[in-house]
Amino acid sequence: MPGKWYIDIPEARALQRELSAQVVTTDRLGKVTRVAGTDCAFKDGGKTTRAAVAVLAYPGLELLEHAEAEWPTDFPYIPGLLSFREVPALLAAFAKLQQAPDLLLCDGQGYAHPRRFGIACHLGVALGIPSIGVAKSRLVGTHRPPALAAGSRVPLMDKGEVIGAVLRTKLKANPLYISVGHRVSLDTAVAYVLACCRGYRLPETTRWADGLAGDPKFGLKPRRIR
Repeated sequence: MPGKWYIDIPEARALQRELSAQVVTTDRLGKVTRVAGTDCAFKDGGKTTRAAVAVLAYPGLELLEHAEAEWPTDFPYIPGLLSFREVPALLAAFAKLQQAPDLLLCDGQGYAHPRRFGIACHLGVALGIPSIGVAKSRLVGTHRPPALAAGSRVPLMDKGEVIGAVLRTKLKANPLYISVGHRVSLDTAVAYVLACCRGYRLPETTRWADGLAGDPKFGLKPRRIR
């Protein structure tokens, strides 16, 4: 991984193309007993990135550990380059954990990315941990609408390639865009996302991290995002 984050936009895109060769899209994960969610929020008019990591027991999904970190925001908001804006703060948060998780569910894209290297891939490769992209909206690709029932999915396609799954996690709720991050196949990624949902649109990993990143006042009470 680069030793600096103050890089220009063409260099960032070139680095994504280079690092995408390191992404493993097949299952290379051991027993999963700790799953982590990640999220970032921005303070001071966007000048400071606040990152949160919430580690939950699997399959019970009880909160085991959490860590937050703040980092100067040194990269502009550009679709497709989210990781260069958020990963420095997230790595600082991960460094505070007492024990590394077995699987990451990242709030953002993984393989479903123009250069096949979204933030879930970036974090997974940087940390050497299996990871999944769990995005609330589509960045690239086309798809049919999934059925309205929870658990329904359709492929997300781009240039004739399946790059992710459009997954309905709650009856009639807007679907999530699931993609491989690193060392997890797409089918396994979908299975873990569904297993981490508890009647809400977002998995519990994301809901915890979202609340912890959004405002310190949330403490350990996740926002009720449906």
